[in-house]
Amino acid sequence: MADSTPAAPRGRVLLIDDDRVFGLWATKVLQSRGFAIQHVLDPVSGLKLIESEPWDIVITDVEMPRMSGIEFLERVRRMEPTLPVVVVTAHPTVDRAVAAMRQPGTDFIHKPMTAEEFAGKVSSMAAQRKPAAAAARQSVLAIGAHPGDVEIGAAGALLAHKAAGLEVTILTMSQAVWGGDAEIGRAAQEAALAVGTRLALEDLVTTGAADASAAGAIDRVIAQTQPTMLYTHSIHDDRPEHREAHNAAMAGARRIGRVYCFQSPSATIDFRPTRFVAIDDQLGGKLRAVGAFTGQDEVRAFLEPDQVTSTALYWGRYCQAQHAEAFEVARDG
Repeated sequence: MADSTPAAPRGRVLLIDDDRVFGLWATKVLQSRGFAIQHVLDPVSGLKLIESEPWDIVITDVEMPRMSGIEFLERVRRMEPTLPVVVVTAHPTVDRAVAAMRQPGTDFIHKPMTAEEFAGKVSSMAAQRKPAAAAARQSVLAIGAHPGDVEIGAAGALLAHKAAGLEVTILTMSQAVWGGDAEIGRAAQEAALAVGTRLALEDLVTTGAADASAAGAIDRVIAQTQPTMLYTHSIHDDRPEHREAHNAAMAGARRIGRVYCFQSPSATIDFRPTRFVAIDDQLGGKLRAVGAFTGQDEVRAFLEPDQVTSTALYWGRYCQAQHAEAFEVARDG
């Protein structure tokens, strides 16, 4: 019997170009040579995809709407320093501004080009990158002081990571919620199921708990999950438990390259986010995850769907999306 299983793609290619005709041609050329390719028309959409999904190579035009090629490349390098980028230009010579974009992992190709020239350049650059399937094995750890904290602050981003193939773990440092409820552990499990994560519960961080105990719990979970990205509370928070969780997470995350701090309802006016993650496609999942905790009288007010949605609407204006989550960047390397 013939094997009908499709062959694995040679690599995942993201093409960013407002020229629809070139996009159709490039898609046909690369698909015929075994690449999986997605074409978007503007750099903002491209950056969102680079942030949320693994890619082997990015192809972009040097002249794009809403953002210059130089600015786009700088932002790509901040997010994915090793991601190969091919810059397409219609100019026969690379001018001074474009030359300034040249750096390791970046190459240029000039229009017009033959299919063989284009495919050869892409194949050569993609070979510099580990397969995206390996990148998809990266994992994310989110640490909250109480059940519901992570869901309120970062469920949308976690759902986006999960959809991109990354493994996501929630570590809740205390099973109590301001005096808590015996049913809170069950609610946390339901929320984890809604987000699609594995859940680790450690009844360690409460007011006055030893920092060493919290750090030990975090070290154990980090050793087990090997996360490449971490989400936790901001230090700018009125609740001491949240600040303790932040400090313990930062101590345990010393070898994690990306650390982002989410907003809690008790965050102070000093919470100053600089990273915004669009969650339009994940808002429904976030509401289901947060909804697992609405039976708690102490926290019901800010778990209401209208409250969650209005917060996401407010942050959406910072990233050209309708709904978003906001994060302070503690480390992004």
